[in-house]
Amino acid sequence: MATATTQTQQSFNTAPATAGRSRALTVALWIVTVATAAVFVMASVPKFAGAPEMVQTFEAIGLGQWFRYLTGTIELSSAVALLIPSLALYGALALAATMIGAILTHLLIVGGSPAPAIVLLVATSFIAWTRWRTR
Repeated sequence: MATATTQTQQSFNTAPATAGRSRALTVALWIVTVATAAVFVMASVPKFAGAPEMVQTFEAIGLGQWFRYLTGTIELSSAVALLIPSLALYGALALAATMIGAILTHLLIVGGSPAPAIVLLVATSFIAWTRWRTR
């Protein structure tokens, strides 16, 4: 009987700590998700608007301007998907793959710092990992 009481007390004692961690993780997940979605929405706008720097960048990549529109579409649709919990994992995976491509493109083709793409890869990987674990 003493064992059952001890086990019950231990489970009650650990529940608040687990709930606090879970709540903190949920808050962190939503902060990262909303910020990441906003960045990708803002990144897609110049691609659709035909901003000269985007046209030049995608010209240097050598795949044609259709690839600029495809990239903008992936960024925008995946950013929206990040905000829908049932689709967030898929949006995060698509954006992580896109950021791997962006990093490689910066390193091998167009030059410039891949740091923003690396930060976004970390953010989208965190979102995907967290959403995967909570499925």
